Amino acid sequence: MLWINFLHFYQPANADRKKIQEATEKSYERIIRGLEENSNIKFTANISGCLLVRLDEEFKRIDLIRRIKRLVLKKQLELVGSAAYHALLPLVDIRQAREQIVENKRILNKYFGENIKIKGFFFPEMAYSKNTAELISSLGYEWVILDEISGTGKLNNANLNKVYTDSNSKLKVIFRNREFSQTYIPETILNNSFGNNDIVVSATDAELYGLRHIDEPANFEKLLANGGNKNLNTQFISNYIESKKDNPEINLVESSWESSEQELSENKPFDLWFNKTNIIQVKLMELANLAQSLYYKYSNDKNIWWSKWHLVRGLASCTFWWASNKDMRRVFGPIAWNPDQIELGTQELIRSIRDLENSTSLQEKLDAESKFNYILKILWEKHWENYKN
Repeated sequence: MLWINFLHFYQPANADRKKIQEATEKSYERIIRGLEENSNIKFTANISGCLLVRLDEEFKRIDLIRRIKRLVLKKQLELVGSAAYHALLPLVDIRQAREQIVENKRILNKYFGENIKIKGFFFPEMAYSKNTAELISSLGYEWVILDEISGTGKLNNANLNKVYTDSNSKLKVIFRNREFSQTYIPETILNNSFGNNDIVVSATDAELYGLRHIDEPANFEKLLANGGNKNLNTQFISNYIESKKDNPEINLVESSWESSEQELSENKPFDLWFNKTNIIQVKLMELANLAQSLYYKYSNDKNIWWSKWHLVRGLASCTFWWASNKDMRRVFGPIAWNPDQIELGTQELIRSIRDLENSTSLQEKLDAESKFNYILKILWEKHWENYKN
């Protein structure tokens, strides 16, 4: 069996220290140690720029970053590009998307060397759109990994062993197997629960391995050590793509790794983060659009650096995800409702505007404050109406 495994290492730039520490100790250290102890194993991964910066500057874990670099140099870990602060790229200004992609590349070069080869790209939340795919292609990336639903808008309707070419951007495309990826993969492989698949592509958050799922039998370590007697092989995504010479063109569907068939049939590709019937998400998006508009309008403001500092944190997909109120326990997550996290992201957005104090007009200031206060009002009204004792 060939297991192509993609891991997404990410914690928000404004995440609580304890959350990052837990993710590092329970998941990141475990994955890195597993690779160090099994030199035949290869994974492809996105390590978000904002996480790398906090691990270095705040947690002083340059030792951990150096261990990752050694794995990259030993060709056990392949890194890909992404957005430094995990913005949902199709929902932000294209200029902001470009800035975050370029900054992420700069951060990877800082920690892993200027000569690091980065061919692939990970859309945060695997949120694909035609415009952002064209941007990624223009920045020199060669391939992307997407959820299988992006192929046709249907699940279980694509040959997941093939490598395709996006007819729009000409990027090569590999699809993850959603059903397989939504299990605890080491256990699934060891239990022969993957059907007759000789090749399986999985893509998950790195936090699955320890933080979100307690693996008491140590199935992850067993699988890496001997393949669970499954004749297990692993391969980088880039190498797998290069091995496939026939790459038929495909007209991709705008979608994410959480999109449902019904949502796509109703033209709601990013419904988890922006549902037009969800008043909190609608108002958050209005404030986010205003913050971006003012940031670019007043780019010469003396406080523009601080404005950006808050803006990128407010635009992180988490701000909108926590407002969805969706039950994510089927994928080892929580119920996606946390008013404190929503308020934190909302505060970042208003602070990005407040920092432009020497540029914005009185009306612009008042408009922003009105939007901010309205969000907090409806946010806490909903919380106490639905989640009181």
